[in-house]
Amino acid sequence: MSGTQVGLVIIGRNEGPRLERCLASAAGRGLPCAYVDSGSTDGSVLAAKRAQAIVIELDTSLPFSAARARNAGFRALKAAAPTLDYVQFIDGDCELAAGWIEAARDFLNAHPDVAIVCGRRRERFPQHSIYNRVCDIEWNTPVGEVQMCGGDFLARVAAFEAVGGFRDSLIAGEEPDLCLRLTQASWRIWRLDHEMTLHDAAISTFSQWWRRAIRSGHAFAEVSSLHRDRDFAWHRNVTSALAWTGIMIAPLAGALLVDGRAILGALVIPLQIHRIARRQTLNGRPDYGYGALILIGKVAETWGILKFYGRRLRREKSGLIEYK
Repeated sequence: MSGTQVGLVIIGRNEGPRLERCLASAAGRGLPCAYVDSGSTDGSVLAAKRAQAIVIELDTSLPFSAARARNAGFRALKAAAPTLDYVQFIDGDCELAAGWIEAARDFLNAHPDVAIVCGRRRERFPQHSIYNRVCDIEWNTPVGEVQMCGGDFLARVAAFEAVGGFRDSLIAGEEPDLCLRLTQASWRIWRLDHEMTLHDAAISTFSQWWRRAIRSGHAFAEVSSLHRDRDFAWHRNVTSALAWTGIMIAPLAGALLVDGRAILGALVIPLQIHRIARRQTLNGRPDYGYGALILIGKVAETWGILKFYGRRLRREKSGLIEYK
């Protein structure tokens, strides 16, 4: 890694063995590494210290957020290694893929107008549950210049500092918000066709998936409200969630208030599930489990959207929405 200074920021909360795998994937690279812990009770802090990472334990009297944790890790890493050029942000339930840091670093070296580069995140156990499988599909976004990235990426330190890093107050969606502010400042975001990280969502129940979708809806609404004047994909996510929730609820309400003929309107629901399922295949056939879960998730996203606007009307701060 000579010639360019690269460091790592890992964040986590009760990730247990997942964090140990993450730390092991970062070990042996000769890179400065900071681990930020958000109130873990499972020995995560000791594991990070054993791995010789710089350890930051967040003040538990203040609300936790990934944005706050990543900013704290960046500051500690920069204090320990002031000449850093790039920082790899990675969640504690992920592992770095071999060769990713080098490929991402070389791309940023060759493209001085690019602030962030990300790659392919995959699920470790997509076969363990339909929820993990849907996450694996979700991570597979188009390559090339993009509008936003996910939680794992290599960032140019100068660009990150120029826009003030992450927005601490966001409980989710901090990466798209960062990317939008960077592109507004004339930086570019890029996704490479290269393996980046292996993620362990560990979602085995519908309730976990439901809470995760609520968090997504909250993020869609909050980040969209911050960037109302931008052409931003999440504006359409908000509209889609609200519209499909209305479409799914309206026929049932109509059937109760008017007569049974209103239920005919519900026919659009299986048609939409079929349309979504055709985008993905499972054993050579449309993945109807995927289609149904995506559509049901619209209701949970709508709940997250309403929670955000309800809290804003009451002038309350949003709390962390966890699904693990």
